[in-house]
Formats: sequence, C-alpha cells, structure tokens
Amino acid sequence: MRRLFLLFLAAVLAATAPAGTFSDRFEAIKRTAKPAELYAFLYAMPKGGDLHNHLGGAVRSEWWFDVATDPARNGGDAFYTRVKFGAGITPGAPLVLFRTIRRYTFNRLPAAEQADYVRLDQLSPDQKREWLDSLRLDRPGEGREEFFNWIWPRTGQLHENLGVVAGVLIETMKAYGAEGLRYLETQLGAMEYIDNDGRPIPVEQSVDFMRRRLAQPDAVATGVTVRFQCVILRFAPNAEEKLAQVYEFADSHRDLWVGLNLAGIEENGKGYPLRFLAKFRELRRRHPTLPLSIHAGEMDGPDQHIRDTLLLGASRIGHGVNLLRDPDTLLLLQQSRRVLVEVNLISNQLLQYTPDLSTHPFPEYLRTGVPVCLNTDDRGMWDSNLTDEYFTAVTTFNLSWDEIRELGRNSLAYSFVQPEVKAALLADHERAMAAFEARFAPDDSIKLLATVKPVTYGYAKRTWGFEF
Repeated sequence: MRRLFLLFLAAVLAATAPAGTFSDRFEAIKRTAKPAELYAFLYAMPKGGDLHNHLGGAVRSEWWFDVATDPARNGGDAFYTRVKFGAGITPGAPLVLFRTIRRYTFNRLPAAEQADYVRLDQLSPDQKREWLDSLRLDRPGEGREEFFNWIWPRTGQLHENLGVVAGVLIETMKAYGAEGLRYLETQLGAMEYIDNDGRPIPVEQSVDFMRRRLAQPDAVATGVTVRFQCVILRFAPNAEEKLAQVYEFADSHRDLWVGLNLAGIEENGKGYPLRFLAKFRELRRRHPTLPLSIHAGEMDGPDQHIRDTLLLGASRIGHGVNLLRDPDTLLLLQQSRRVLVEVNLISNQLLQYTPDLSTHPFPEYLRTGVPVCLNTDDRGMWDSNLTDEYFTAVTTFNLSWDEIRELGRNSLAYSFVQPEVKAALLADHERAMAAFEARFAPDDSIKLLATVKPVTYGYAKRTWGFEF
C-alpha cells in the first residue's frame, strides 16, 4: 500500500507541476511552423489515452480486409460480401450492399442468393476499393444516416470472429503506438463470438483468448496498455437484461474489463437515461460499483440527458455536445470537476452535430473548469487518427501548451484502469513529455520535424491536403 501511495503521490505532483518555459516555445512553433510541420510536431508528441473508442468503428477498413482474408489470423474462416441484388433475396434480410457474412452463413443461403456474394479475397480491384470505401465516411453528404443505418450493418459478421477481432485490435494498437499513445480504453465485449460452424464460443474461452493475445510480443511491442468497457445498445428492447449480464461479467473480469457504457443514437428515444436508473440501483445492491462512461448530450437540441446520466452514476460523459444548453448541469460540472467530458471533434463534425467546428463547445468546457480530453470515437470510419483531433483543436481554438498537457493528463487521470497502472502511466507520460520538450526547446529544433513521418489517412488529406 505504501508503494501504491507513493506512485499516486508522484503522479499527482507530476500532474500539477508547471509546464516550465516550453509554453513560450510552443507559441513560437505555432507562429513559425508550416501547417504540415505543426502536424508532424503533434504526431510525434507523446499522448495519453483514448477513452472514447468503439473498437468496431476504430478499425480501418484496410485492417478489416487484411485480417479477415488472412487464414493465419481469421482462424481458417472465410468471408463473403454482397456485391449485387439479383433474383435471390431472403425475406426479411437486410438490403445492404457490401454486407459481409461468414462462411457458415453463406453456406446456408439459397443458391440464388449466394450468387449475389463474392468471397472477400476474390473481389476485383474495383470491388475491393468500393468495399473499403463503404466502411468510412469519405464523400460529401455522408453523415448520420450513412453512419448509423448503413456502415455498421455492412461490417456484419466481422465482429463475430474472435481471431479477426483480436487481429484488428492489434493493428489498432500498432497505429496508436506510432502516434505516441500510452493507453486505449475501448468498447469490446466477450459474449458475442461465434465459431466457424456457427456455434457460440463460451465466454471464458473468449476471455482467455483475448488475454493470451494481448500478452504476445507484437501486442506488447506497441507500448499501448489496453482495457475494455462493456457496452450496451441503449435502445434495444432487452437492454436492461443485457445490462445485468454485462455488469455481472465485468464484475468478474476486472483485470481487463474496467467499466460499462450505454451507446446508440440518442435520437432513437427508446434509450433515454432514466430508463436504466432502477436497474443500475438494483445492480449496485448486488455488486461492488463499476465505473460508468455513458454517451449523453450527442443531440441537436436541448435535453436533460447529461444530468440524468449523472444520476445513473456516470463519472465520464461521452460527447456532451449540448451541455451548454443545460446551464444548471454545466455549472455543476464546472464546480465539482469530478466528471470528465470525452470530446470527439471530428465525430461531431462528420455526424453534423457541430458541422462548423469553430462553434464546438469544447473550448468553453476546457477554459471554464470542466475536465475534458480528446478522443477519436470511430476513427476507422472517420478515416482519421488522434493527431487529427489534436491538430483540429490547436488550429481551431489556439490551444496553449499548458492546455495540451492538461488534455493528456486528463485522458489518463480519468481512465478506469487500475490505480497502480494509472499511476505508472501518468508518471511515464510526464517523463515522455519532459523529454519531448527538451528535444524541441532549441530555437532551431523545427528542423528535427523533417525526420518525423506521420501516418495520415483520408481525413487529413481531404481537410488539410496532408500527405507525408
């Protein structure tokens, strides 16, 4: 216990230490660096954590394709995707082009419907390009409708294959490690996996598989610590039943599963927070409390979802876009400083909750005492990365170095990871930031950015013209 206390004390002291003289240096970098140089600087900068992350949406379509077509990583499975609508349509089947299914499902289709599918590794170059593009928002006019109603159904049964999910998790960790991320808290369950014959995989077998996969050298080499949240689709008819199931599961697997989340479009109307109040109170009578990070305030108009979500026991709010329209709750968060808002700038722009990012409430939260951090949400579907979030924030809101440091610390300090791991992550982050500051403190250090080769994707290219 004494060692744990000392780790915490070191982390707290580091988190409250002044940023030193690098604040002035960063202002000079912002004034003199070219946009691409500033982006490279932020790419190379050590980052804390990504706390608001849906793994299924965080995976780039290229990673899905590569892992799903690799027998060494897909467990000997095969995937098929719908490329046309011919004569064969199963009654009640979703009419989604490029919906991807597994071999066991394909084999059960009538021959006429099978003819509408092509095996993923046998797509023509044009079909492959279209399949890849179908899993991201990369065209003008695509937004909420495309994202919620079409992209997620296209991923289909990719999420059922345990080997594929573990494989794309490792690819995600590699990309984050290259950006200097220390911690990923992503939304992933253990109850939904199906074997190649269409039979459910026992939960403990899935858990053991994931533990062993994260311990393998390629995962460890990323330098990214991973923990999971269980997520419940808030508007599902059986959402209360699912909540009870995952609460019990997470309580029994706290080494990897560190919290719970309610997700799903709030505009649906069937997943309002107070629907779950009685169930959460019942569960807390039976189990030690679990940390809650819950989507709230991702709405166009005013409502009281954020206040009601706090009543559920949440210590983190996902999005919180309309918090300014609930001044009483805003005042509560400003004064208590106990609840973090997980800000997702690019998500809010592409889903048109704040089409004009200059009007985003993020700087008001940051500069009036509401704890915040930057996150990617569904980075694979946005065709973006965490550096895009920081570059957007710096160039849109003129962030100071002290504010950047605060965002990084918050993304670790408000994580749900075990206390001793959190203390170590905070201390490591502070050391890395100090070394980074020392590297770029000299006036001529801008030349060092020539050696930084950021990995950028479609969002950076379309938005700023960056290709490194």
